[in-house]
Amino acid sequence: MTIALNDVGLRHGQVRALESVSLHIAEGERVAIIGPSGAGKSSLLHLMATAVQPSAGRLELFGEQPWALSARARQRLRARVGLVHQAPPLPPRQRVVTAVLAGRLGQWGTLRGLLNLVYPTDVAGARDVLGELGLAEKLFVQCGQLSGGQLQRVGIARALYQRPEVLLADEPVSAMDPVLADHSLSLLNRHARAHGVTLVASLHAVELALTHFPRVIGIREGQIAFDCAAEAVSNQMLDALYANEKLVPQALQEPALTVQIPRC
Repeated sequence: MTIALNDVGLRHGQVRALESVSLHIAEGERVAIIGPSGAGKSSLLHLMATAVQPSAGRLELFGEQPWALSARARQRLRARVGLVHQAPPLPPRQRVVTAVLAGRLGQWGTLRGLLNLVYPTDVAGARDVLGELGLAEKLFVQCGQLSGGQLQRVGIARALYQRPEVLLADEPVSAMDPVLADHSLSLLNRHARAHGVTLVASLHAVELALTHFPRVIGIREGQIAFDCAAEAVSNQMLDALYANEKLVPQALQEPALTVQIPRC
């Protein structure tokens, strides 16, 4: 099992982000995570990436418990995981080629990593992966000159260049138009199938999740509402998942409305 969460919880101070989450994702699976804003989708992906430590329960990655390892061993584990951010943290003055090649910093030695900051060591490789995303002409452009959707595609290119065993994508196409979003998700899925990569993506657009991913997990109020094959997800389940999403302002901190969600 590539990713396993057993009764996992996560709190940010007094705020509950996730509670009693248990799920298993096998090698090579392609999974979409959907749910209303603030449901815990990003928190779940960051847990899988070992960017944050669970407050309760047990997380296993590649059969290892990351937070039981030494810092060095945990870093080696992280090098096998790629994370695509919704807003990629790319310095505005950094060139696109450098941003993409940085995907393999965890695999390169210190000397090559430093050299790459000054003189890109695999321009052809960066150009090839950017070309698949329609950005080859932006190779030497500074990241600060790109649009939000272009930055997201650079973030995807960086993750693809990394060649991770697990690829986690947090709202990777939210700033793209429908055509580019569809193309980018198709590329991620083709890459995952071709290389046996485990792909997990959180998506706000339900239609994209159902179109591109065989398995869909619905999250609401920090808990798993359903875990189904895409073809088993009904309109009734989706209506319940997103029910009352905007009716209660977060600032009121009132008890959440209880919603019964049909099962697969």
